[in-house]
Order: sequence, then structure tokens, then C-alpha cells
Amino acid sequence: MSRIGLVLGAGGIAGHAFHAGVLDTLSAVAGWDPRDAEVIAGTSAGSGVAALLRGGMSPRDVARRIAGEPLSAEGSRLVVGRRYVPATPQEPQAMGVQRRLRSGAALAPAAPTRFLHAALRPWEVRLGTLAAAALPEGRVPTDRVVAGLRRMYPSDAWPDETLWLCAVRLHDGRRVVFGRDPGTRHGCSVPDAVAASCAIPAFFQPVRIDGVRYVDGGAWSPSNADVMAGLGLDLVVVVSPMSARRAIPASVDGAVRAACRLQLSQEVLRIRRRGTPVLVIEPGAEELQVMGTSSRAMDAERAPAIVRAVRDSMRVRLRRPELRERLRLLRG
Repeated sequence: MSRIGLVLGAGGIAGHAFHAGVLDTLSAVAGWDPRDAEVIAGTSAGSGVAALLRGGMSPRDVARRIAGEPLSAEGSRLVVGRRYVPATPQEPQAMGVQRRLRSGAALAPAAPTRFLHAALRPWEVRLGTLAAAALPEGRVPTDRVVAGLRRMYPSDAWPDETLWLCAVRLHDGRRVVFGRDPGTRHGCSVPDAVAASCAIPAFFQPVRIDGVRYVDGGAWSPSNADVMAGLGLDLVVVVSPMSARRAIPASVDGAVRAACRLQLSQEVLRIRRRGTPVLVIEPGAEELQVMGTSSRAMDAERAPAIVRAVRDSMRVRLRRPELRERLRLLRG
């Protein structure tokens, strides 16, 4: 059987829906169950999907859950509730945060000491992590994001299969990979690690684990695909909701997606240089039209339409001859 690595990138609720549609279609068309991946690495939205898969939820039920469709009997036993609906900017609590920001309150940097570290070691600075330190702490708790996962993972025990969840340590801007880095599987539950990986700076509260504050792993990289380099895998599948395939429209959103794609390309190159082929799946024009701009990534109302659009487009995309060898590797 082929040894497959699966990377699930950031992207908010829209990204979660994109992951769901892609994995559901890959499973149906290629006959590959992503739960069988040797390593699953998730960032932000991708961390939640990764945890669902490692908790035993099928890709079909992952898609059904965010699309608001009935779950299978197996899926219903795993997670109570039909939809994945984390807190969104429209909720009263979030609106209260926005009003405080407009009034000038709570504007202190979340981690002012980070600037001293950056000044002493500027070659290590990542702009995303520096921005996370410069922005004020968010005020929206991540509890609702991981409520379903707490039912799936009632204890601190991690799954036996490899699960890596990427977050950023706020005070020094370092990437932490829960489940891989020493000590990160002890004293930290999977839901807490997902919450840390999803804690969007200035929106969600930083997540404290053993007294240390963590924020969204997307502040380091929207995909963190480079964690798969050098593992000796037969194939790495990267699902990247925040980048885009081919032509990217000239706009602010286009610039964001182009930057994400550039970083992803560098990470993919590191994997390929170590001898592992990579299958990258990014939104195309059809999916981008439904997903909307990055500013609407937390719009839960779009999720069902995104899942449907991705299912349709992926069925067509996976028939392309250039993907035949990659799909053969997936089938083992």
C-alpha cells in the first residue's frame, strides 16, 4: 500500500467546505479514503478537518456535515449535530469586538516583546507572525469552533495514527506542530490544538496551552506543506484553499492568493527535492466564484454551495490524463 501524506491548509469556513468537497470527491472517484493517510497535517480550517478524519469521520460525512446534509449512522454517532458552524463576524459577540476596536479600545499589541526578538534575529522574521504580535488580542472564544471535536475526543489522548496540527507561538513567532514536536502530545488535547491552530489573530482569543499563548498556524504559512519533506512518502496530497490555480485576478484578493501560491510553491519544491511527488489541489475559477473573496472566508451561508461546486468541478478535474499517475499512487 502506498504511503500517503495529506496536507490540509487554512481558509476559514470556506476553506473547510473546499476541503470537504475535495476529499469527498477524491474518495468517490479515486477510491482512496483520506483516513488511511500515513500522515495528516492540518492548519487552521484544515486542522479541524484533519481531526475529524483522525477521529473516524468519513470524507462523505465531513462534506455532509458542513453542507447541512444528513449524516450517515456512523457519522451521527461520532459527532452530534449536522453542521460545522464556528463563530462568525456577524455574531453579537464578534460585533461587540468590532465596536470596541472602532472606539479605539483594546488596541495594544498582543505580544509587544515579539518586536525585540524580531530586531535581534531579523532573518527569522515571518511577516504573518509579526502581524499577529502587532495586532490586538482577539476577544471571540474558540469554544464553538471545537465543540463537536470535544465530543469526539473526550480525553487528552491523541489518535494512534499520525496527526500534526500547526499553530504559532505568539510570544516568539515560532511554528509549533502539535503531535510532532516534543511534548506536544502530552497535556494538550486534539481539540485544544485545533483551537490554537484556528485562533485568527485579532479576532479569536489566543489559546493558552500550559500557560503559553498560540494563534492561527496560517500566520506562519497558509499550508505548512513543508512538514512533509523528507518523510519518505510515496505521494503528498496538498489541498490549499487560500491559493489559486493558474491565472489570478488583479485585485487585493488576487494578491493574497498569489502570495499564498508563491509560498506553497516553495514548500512543494522542498518536498519534491527530497524525492516525493506532490499532488496540489487549489481552487479554480469555478470554485473561486462561489467561495468569494478572502474577506468572506468566515461566511457560513456559502458553505453548502461551495461543497456542491467543488464536488462538480473535482469530478471533471480528476479525469485529466496528467493526474492519472498520481491517482494510481493514491489507489496503492
